[in-house]
Amino acid sequence: MDFTKLYRPSALNSYQFIAVTGLIMSGAAHLILHYFVHRVPEGYTWLYACWAGLYVVGSLLNLFGKPSEGHHHHH
Repeated sequence: MDFTKLYRPSALNSYQFIAVTGLIMSGAAHLILHYFVHRVPEGYTWLYACWAGLYVVGSLLNLFGKPSEGHHHHH
C-alpha cells in the first residue's frame, strides 16, 4: 500500500484535491470573516467536517481502487 497517495500532491486524486483546496479556501474565508467582518455564520465549521469526509472518501478510493481503472474509454 502506497501511503504517499495521502499527502504527495502529484498522487492525489480529484476528490482529495478538491477537499484540500476547499479546506484551504474555507480556512482563508474563516479568517477574513473573523478578523474583518467580525462575524462567522452559524454552522460554518461544518464545512471542515464536509471537506474532511470528502478527503477520507477520496483517500479510500485512491488507496484501494484498482490502478487500471479510470484512464481508458470504451466506445
